Amino acid sequence: MYYIDPHIHMVSRTTDDYETLARMGCVAISEPAFWAGYDRGSAGGFRDYFVQLTEVEPKRAADYGIEHFTWLCINAKEAENVQLSRDVLSLIPEFLDCPNVLGIGEIGLNKNTPNESVIFQEHVELAIYHDQQILIHTPHLEDKYQGTRMILDMLADHPRLEPSRVLVDHVEEHTVREVLDAGYWAGMTLYPVTKCTPARAVDIIETVGAARLCVNSAGDWGPSKPTAVPDLIFEMRKRGHRESLIKDIVFNNPRTFFSQSKNFRIADPEAR
Repeated sequence: MYYIDPHIHMVSRTTDDYETLARMGCVAISEPAFWAGYDRGSAGGFRDYFVQLTEVEPKRAADYGIEHFTWLCINAKEAENVQLSRDVLSLIPEFLDCPNVLGIGEIGLNKNTPNESVIFQEHVELAIYHDQQILIHTPHLEDKYQGTRMILDMLADHPRLEPSRVLVDHVEEHTVREVLDAGYWAGMTLYPVTKCTPARAVDIIETVGAARLCVNSAGDWGPSKPTAVPDLIFEMRKRGHRESLIKDIVFNNPRTFFSQSKNFRIADPEAR
């Protein structure tokens, strides 16, 4: 089955991973800006990173028939440095017209601090001003519920924000309903250690339904699996779910959400 991975960090993956993804049926990926494995010390480092996301990775992906899209921001972990964050925010507009940019992300919270909250709000304001979609990172483990509630409360402070153009990622059993009930899209991340396993993700689909729900691998520097979305496909098939429902989760839903950006145009390979 053809699929889209809505959240994967290919700058941290080898070229062999692109080939594997293509063989597994991946036709498009979305790569949010994130932590580089260390805290960067200057806005110039982020400028180089944005060039990598908008020029280098699309070429690597194209060699294997995969469309590469990206999002731009300073991530929540480095957002604790307010001055650096504002320097990076000032760079972002010059990259928004790049043909593979979908919006602002992955913004959010890491330790739920006041500085992170300030920079989150400034990212949201930037997205609204430039009519961009938003992809949001929710905190890990014990901070997830509190951080998710803080994020939803802050989003509610922006009446011009369209909930249908926001995807709140890394939801789990205790946060997914609040995100969906607020009108946002929800993303489930399939990690081998933290976040959701494929089995837990299918449990959530069976509980809340498929509407406005996506799944991703978020493959990055740490323990992660770039082919986690196919693992979910196999788990849904094992449980007897119909192919049309599986396709909604792994292809139609992300395509619907991303298509709100003028830069995202992906045909259904099965319709060719």
